[in-house]
Amino acid sequence: MAENKNRDVAASILPLVGGAANVTSVVHCMTRLRLGLADRSLVQDEALKALPDVMGVVEDETYQIVLGPGKVARVTPEFEQLVEEGRAEAPAGDPHPVTADELAAQGAELRAARKAKNATPFKLFLRRIANIFVPLIPALIGCGIIAGLNGLLINLEWLPGITPALGAIASGFMALIAVFVGYNTAKEFGGTPILGGAVAAIIVYAGVANIEAFGQKLSPGQGGVLGALGAAVLAVYVEKWCRKWVPEAVDVLVTPTITVLVSGLVTIFGLMYVAGEISTGIGTAANWLLDNTGAFAGLVLGGLFLPLVMLGLHQALIPIHTTLIEQQGYTVLLPILAMAGAGQVGCAIAVFRRLKKNRSIRNTIKSALPAGFLGVGEPLIYGVSLPLGRPFITACVGGAAGGAFVGLFSMLGDKVGSTAIGPSGWALFPLLDGNKGLGTTAAIYGGGLLVGYVVGFLATYFFGFSKQMLIDLNADVDAGESADARAEEGPSAPATPATAGPAKEPAQV
Repeated sequence: MAENKNRDVAASILPLVGGAANVTSVVHCMTRLRLGLADRSLVQDEALKALPDVMGVVEDETYQIVLGPGKVARVTPEFEQLVEEGRAEAPAGDPHPVTADELAAQGAELRAARKAKNATPFKLFLRRIANIFVPLIPALIGCGIIAGLNGLLINLEWLPGITPALGAIASGFMALIAVFVGYNTAKEFGGTPILGGAVAAIIVYAGVANIEAFGQKLSPGQGGVLGALGAAVLAVYVEKWCRKWVPEAVDVLVTPTITVLVSGLVTIFGLMYVAGEISTGIGTAANWLLDNTGAFAGLVLGGLFLPLVMLGLHQALIPIHTTLIEQQGYTVLLPILAMAGAGQVGCAIAVFRRLKKNRSIRNTIKSALPAGFLGVGEPLIYGVSLPLGRPFITACVGGAAGGAFVGLFSMLGDKVGSTAIGPSGWALFPLLDGNKGLGTTAAIYGGGLLVGYVVGFLATYFFGFSKQMLIDLNADVDAGESADARAEEGPSAPATPATAGPAKEPAQV
């Protein structure tokens, strides 16, 4: 029955994105179905947003449909199957009622617009980094939860015959994470993935303990994921050089050998040491920051995380989180950054209370709040606070307050960390870890969420709206009213998310 439901969701989405012939790629992350599209103009945005299972849409390098955690992983395979079936059944010839010249012109226009908006070198680099690490998140979550359960059983002295096995299950992936990073890095940068993994495997090989570099013995794992990333990138460039100069007759023998040999030697006698120093510096800096400026650091990190997400700059934090988890067993930054979601939830509740007559926005909030409590913030961000303007700022204030609360306790010696990246909100509780026991860690994190909720609510309730905004927005707006109709009310009225029924409409960022 569940499979049929997921297939129904996929079947409802496919025709609204232009059909199977218009889909060029299908992938998913934690919450979003990410589609490559041949012709963006064929997408029916409003109809997509009106689907009950769609929390919102975001246009970036790919067209992203927000379905939420869990659901997106189940809908994606069904969607891929429908695309394959649609392509097989499609008649020969051009499936779209446009000429080749028109399609080329539309494509050129779209590419130019996207390039101007998103394709800065820095953002492209961050997107590549995200593409390397995001596929690892499910394993990080699963192993993190098992590690937390194992720690609880050890502390309670329960099931002593099982805890060593759980420890092995939880630690196996982290022991070899460098190999997976190397594999994904080579794949992302256009090399042979297995060669990237082979070079990165040198970092975790126990035998490197017998090698001396820069006057000291190497240690297995030295350099961690940063070293693996650098080693794999180097391997890609060496491989590409070999493909250019090595004769085809001996390419299958020479290219892999030179790639692994050259990249491996540079990794052993250079990258492992350098990346190790950088990784150690990251861990030292994070601990120093929270130990000495905890409340202020939490205030800044919690308050700025939502804007970082809007700009796509949060992707730069993924390798830092992974490095901290690899070094210390948990990242102390994620629980602080998760407070931004708490401020967003408090903000949304305040908007719900203030706009008692605007059924459109209230329906959006009612349908998006459960996901917000579980750490999925896109529906509330894109559908409520960001389009309204000032509530987005007050949501950041709530996040700053929650971050300062958690940071203060870190400065007092009670560190709160997460054993994996990805979840936030209430969904982060099973992944919590720290230096003072699970009870204390959970209490501090829960207190931070409460502070974020309360401050986000109060800041939005009292400062999130001007008098004119309240007058304009508190009209009896039906959930089915179109955005075009509201736009005719005049330029003084701020943009509000248009929905159909319980649908959610995100703003384009």
